[in-house]
Amino acid sequence: MGLHRKALRTTAVGAVSATLVAGSALGLAPAAQAAPHPVRFVDITGDGGTILKANVVTPAGAGAGRRYPLLVLPTSWATPQIEYLAQAQKLADSGYVVVTYNTRGFWQSGGYIEVAGPPDMADASRVIDWALANTPSDAERIGMAGVSYGAGISLLAAAHDKRVRAVAALSGWADLIDSIYSGRTQHSQAAALLQGAGHITGRPSPELQQVFKDFFASNLEKEPELIAWGKKRSPAAYVDRINDNGTALLLANAWGDTIFPPNQYADFYEKLTVPKRLELRPGDHATAEATGLLGLPNDVWTGTERWFDHYLKGEGNGIDREQPVRLKSRTGGGYEGYPDWKSVAATSRKIDLAGSTTIRANVNSGADGGVILLSSILDQVAQLPPTASIPLLPRRWAAVWQSERYATTQQVRGTAKLHTTLTPTKASGTLVAYLYDVGPLGLGKLVSNAPYTFHGRTPGQPFGVDLELFSTAYDVPAGHRLALVVDTVDPLYIEHNPSGARLTFSSPANDPSYVSIPLREQ
Repeated sequence: MGLHRKALRTTAVGAVSATLVAGSALGLAPAAQAAPHPVRFVDITGDGGTILKANVVTPAGAGAGRRYPLLVLPTSWATPQIEYLAQAQKLADSGYVVVTYNTRGFWQSGGYIEVAGPPDMADASRVIDWALANTPSDAERIGMAGVSYGAGISLLAAAHDKRVRAVAALSGWADLIDSIYSGRTQHSQAAALLQGAGHITGRPSPELQQVFKDFFASNLEKEPELIAWGKKRSPAAYVDRINDNGTALLLANAWGDTIFPPNQYADFYEKLTVPKRLELRPGDHATAEATGLLGLPNDVWTGTERWFDHYLKGEGNGIDREQPVRLKSRTGGGYEGYPDWKSVAATSRKIDLAGSTTIRANVNSGADGGVILLSSILDQVAQLPPTASIPLLPRRWAAVWQSERYATTQQVRGTAKLHTTLTPTKASGTLVAYLYDVGPLGLGKLVSNAPYTFHGRTPGQPFGVDLELFSTAYDVPAGHRLALVVDTVDPLYIEHNPSGARLTFSSPANDPSYVSIPLREQ
């Protein structure tokens, strides 16, 4: 099984990575050629003397004596320094000095890929130092923004450099471990995509190469080290510093982000006491921002500019008076505003998971979360999430519970939660829970999912399982049902079920099993 995973990772991820990188370069190159503002390509000395390749765009007619707010944009994982050029031109039109730099270890920048480690934090400060010394930028009005990797670095910089007054973190992470190791389960496709893209476009550090090796090897002895490595690179670990610094944070993500799921952003958002805003839309990793990178109209980038206009320029554009949590349902409709994340789900409805059900492990029942990027993009553009025929799912390998038919539309908003009692036949195991919208003919459309892995359990001894599914916004039509499906294999994740393992789900009278469905006030 290990060899199969390795071969799949090498071929599929290599192809996907090459396509993404080529698409980024080709798609953004025309913007560079048609740039209305002069673009300076410069070398900036980062931490330890590492050379970072960067470009600078300044407002037209910028003269001596006048200072402009500064925006620093670290590039995304595996993308070249022209990634943000179309947006940099627009921001320069609006009166910003914009400095974009290729993060260390990628493309022509020196050094090794450190995954937002201490050298990357020092690099961000060095870039700010350089901009203040070499551009007409204002030391009192500094912001950072980025997509994906650039978002994570920007959030971490807000904790480590008090000069950063505002951040827009788009499709980023707050908790690296909760992103690719949630439920104690390796998100294998996500990690493999990052690994493949890193090898194609950059130079992974020896430490990172060992991290990937330990991650895919499922070496439990290394688990504490992996968690500590991820925590050091997680903005959530520095939330007190960010709050003390008072940095205004805009967090934007997609419901179907298969690299950085929305739960970890929502949890981080709730802990912030600074000016803050959370935006969640349909899509997968970085797909909601993609058209904006090509210079096309885009909600995410429009909101980003408004955020900086208010918190760096002091413009009274009203963004601070709007409901700070803005959601868009995957099934259509406009934006919904909420005062906080807790208010998204005004109520909840439980589906009882009655009886006792035993399933066998190691076989994909046909219920799964789809393919990284592709499945959620189809959901974003055509409302076609992964599907499964619920009546035809083999009960030998899948446990299935269904609600009654709903008389009215059920507006699912927030985080569904599974509670059950599990009795395994082996000490270790993995289950994956799926929530489906089931139509009259039994076809189920995936609403949400999440994996769960356990180790060190006593075979035959029941224990409680509490699992949060990935947060979402989805409208279940009247006349449909919701179904909870649980099986043990999903291509998105590494499973830990020994050969011949069986899992029994029960609902004791003193501790009933259920899935709690979060609903918008209706």
